[in-house]
Amino acid sequence: MKATSIKLLALVITFLGITSFATAQKNYTLEGQSTFSVSGTSTLHDWEMKSSSGTGNANLTIANSKLTAIESLSINLLAESIKSEKKSMDKVAYETLKTDKNKNIKYVLKSAEKVNETTWELTGTYTIAGVSKVLKTTVKTTVTKDGLNVQGSNKITFTDFGMKSPTAMLGTIKTGQDLTLKFNLNFNL
Repeated sequence: MKATSIKLLALVITFLGITSFATAQKNYTLEGQSTFSVSGTSTLHDWEMKSSSGTGNANLTIANSKLTAIESLSINLLAESIKSEKKSMDKVAYETLKTDKNKNIKYVLKSAEKVNETTWELTGTYTIAGVSKVLKTTVKTTVTKDGLNVQGSNKITFTDFGMKSPTAMLGTIKTGQDLTLKFNLNFNL
């Protein structure tokens, strides 16, 4: 009877150890197939700039193929990695972003609240053009075989981050105040 009890206790301890290992928080790294974009309007045409050069990491808990916790998440994007199809537009954008003094666009998570199995509301600090602002962002999450995919967007304005709407051609082309930030992030082990 004692031998059976000891074996059962050992089995329970092993099972609990495996279960806690399977649900442990793990550090994930942002992978190269992640994309970022910013889009807006102007008096001439709608425009979009893109980058796939972000770096970052996240501390996540994934159990039974479900995301159960987002403990931390940070992103760093070289501001001049964001490109349009026109070099002249890129130059104006970098002046607006003040990239001579602010080389990076950053995001640092403050808190994460689960809405449902695939939707989370993230509260975090965006730092753009040297100005930091706390914003809420609703994201869709998908657990992948290697980690987690996070997709979302945020509406901001130039003035939110102390920037002036760019103009071109001696002010005849004006950029609209509203911007949309979009991201498709892949965090892998």
